[in-house]
Amino acid sequence: MEHAAASTLFEQLRKRLPLDLPPAPHEALACHSPIDGSLLAQLPISSSEAVVHSVAAAHHAWLHWRSVPAPRRGEVVRVFGEILRAHKPALAQLVTLESGKIIQEGLGEVQEMIDICDFAVGLSRQLHGLTIASERPHHRMMETWHPLGVVGVISAFNFPAAVWAWNTALALVCGNAVVWKPSEKTSLTALACHGLLQQALQRCGIDLPHLHQLVFGRADAGAALVAQPLLRLISATGSTAMGRRVAQAAAPRFLRTLLELGGNNAMIVTPSADLDLAVRAILFSAAGTAGQRCTSLRRLIMHASIADALWSRLQQAYAQITIGHPLDDTTLVGPLIDGDALVKMQQRLQQAHREGGHVSGGEVVDAVHGGVYVRPALVRMPGQTTAVREETFAPILYGMTYTQMDEAIAQHNEVAHGLSSSMFTSDIREAELFLSAQGSDCGIANINIGPSGAEIGGAFGGEKDTGGGRESGSDAWKNYMRRATNTINYGHDLPLAQGIRFDLQ
Repeated sequence: MEHAAASTLFEQLRKRLPLDLPPAPHEALACHSPIDGSLLAQLPISSSEAVVHSVAAAHHAWLHWRSVPAPRRGEVVRVFGEILRAHKPALAQLVTLESGKIIQEGLGEVQEMIDICDFAVGLSRQLHGLTIASERPHHRMMETWHPLGVVGVISAFNFPAAVWAWNTALALVCGNAVVWKPSEKTSLTALACHGLLQQALQRCGIDLPHLHQLVFGRADAGAALVAQPLLRLISATGSTAMGRRVAQAAAPRFLRTLLELGGNNAMIVTPSADLDLAVRAILFSAAGTAGQRCTSLRRLIMHASIADALWSRLQQAYAQITIGHPLDDTTLVGPLIDGDALVKMQQRLQQAHREGGHVSGGEVVDAVHGGVYVRPALVRMPGQTTAVREETFAPILYGMTYTQMDEAIAQHNEVAHGLSSSMFTSDIREAELFLSAQGSDCGIANINIGPSGAEIGGAFGGEKDTGGGRESGSDAWKNYMRRATNTINYGHDLPLAQGIRFDLQ
């Protein structure tokens, strides 16, 4: 199907989304589409002074917002979810234009935003602590949770809206203000999300336009945000290298961090596995989003008895993958984000070949002029070499074999990252072992589904070089609040804890 240039499609979307582009100075942030490389717009880069002003304005808004009852804060998020529903098709198209993911994934990303809004609305009436038994008579002990302050969010290009929504929906109902530094590669999506959130505030009669702030720029803008003393939490999504810089900058002043970093995710396929099911899961997990998810499947650890059969099925399935314009309904794989991603992918494939790997796929596909389109690669490896142990943000799937389960789990766990993992098996013992303390060392461990495609109801995040953060569901809301332990004496005596006596003679 023929499509207009991405720049033309963007101009059409400007009529459907709040995309009021501020005037760009001489030094501007150029926003290009990975679909065809066309320039969509230019945005002003936030100076260090502008970052200081944004955080200060957000802090001032927070001083008012923290006193708004939590259910009322939840009402704002509920309205925001309704606005997202009304703008879902347009926002999904913008996500596709800027990130290159196929339209089905763009729609899924906006739905994820809607889902976290629904979750947060319910949460706004459940921000409760514990009542704790006191050892002292006529005393009551309890814990309360209070708004934290200004929350900084640094997001990555591959999920330009959903990860921000995970943080912002929870941060808002918890009584915080938010300053968002989006990826420089997907800043227009951020501008649209900011505009939609402002509509929700206005519709609810909340006159706090600075409650949510945007900061545009590259790594230096993110560094300026982390350096702000009024910031109380920085939630950063991106590479492990980026996360280390954030953690090092935050440590001297004990700034709370929530880090969602890289992943070198694996799947173990056992002899009892349903191979039809496994192939479908592998296809989406490894090739979806052009391999540019932190939860993308990168390592396939197959039992020797079924490895050849499974690999043959994968080769047949990969041959049928449609690569092309991400707005076409039949396309399964769109472009890489940019030429740098292609260079890194080709370098890694060459390294894998030198280390004994047999590479199929990985070649450039001239699907759309100006974009970077590649065929997802399958690489059969003799073992878990250096190339396999290092994450590459591209559609590369390495295949290896094992004979004993302890060998497979050791292979699975020996990489630096610990985000997501999965096993395909029909053996309950194998499944339970994989989910036990002796099994996967990742923050996410699945059975008979792939490692990619998490629901918002569960806490999302990983261990080791993945950063240790948790976002989205479960009790991740506690990251965005401060806890206070309270003891109330309703008696007439003053007994001390631990039976200590401290009386005047």
